[in-house]
Amino acid sequence: MKIDLTILAPYVGFLAEGALLTAEVCAVALVGSVILGMLVAIARTSQLAWVRGLAFAYVDLFRNIPFLVQLFFFYYGLPEIGIYIDAFTTGVIALSISGGAYASDAIRAGILAIDNGIIEAAEVSGLPRRVIFTRIVLPIALRTSVRPLGSVLINMILTSSILSTITLNELTGNARIVTSETFRPFEVYVVLLLVYAALTYLVSIAISLLHRWLNRDMQPEVN
Repeated sequence: MKIDLTILAPYVGFLAEGALLTAEVCAVALVGSVILGMLVAIARTSQLAWVRGLAFAYVDLFRNIPFLVQLFFFYYGLPEIGIYIDAFTTGVIALSISGGAYASDAIRAGILAIDNGIIEAAEVSGLPRRVIFTRIVLPIALRTSVRPLGSVLINMILTSSILSTITLNELTGNARIVTSETFRPFEVYVVLLLVYAALTYLVSIAISLLHRWLNRDMQPEVN
């Protein structure tokens, strides 16, 4: 078989549109995951047993159900009870809920890793618990959770390839269309492999740089 990547030249723009849609879905879903993850992480550190129980149930539930099943439930199941959601919104919701379960672990670990002395000093200063949590605890927890949250984003980018099963033609969906038109699956999927590898590599570099910048004051000085 002769490999000819030039056959894909007319489809570069089409594949780029799919990559852009992938980025849009993942960017919105990341925001949703972090917000949901923060709420669940707070609930998991609550002093109320029933609140902790609900939070743990959510995490266990959505970490142990295949993402494809969750996606099909939102897109194909909910219309049976009169709830209709478009493909883009369904993808964002499914990725946010699934990603939120993993993000909550990262943020909760960041909360538990905070030195008790910092919290005690804030309490001695007379700051209300709400202020301590929103102005001190959460910012520190989020700053130290950048790398784990970056892993959530990378996993989200890879998982988004499944969204083509609900007619959302992101990168993988457009690649399948190109394959059906060119009958050259080898060339198409070689390019797809390289694009996903490049995307995740660039994201990992960006996350590392962001982590270093946010934690620059915590790095030891070199004499």
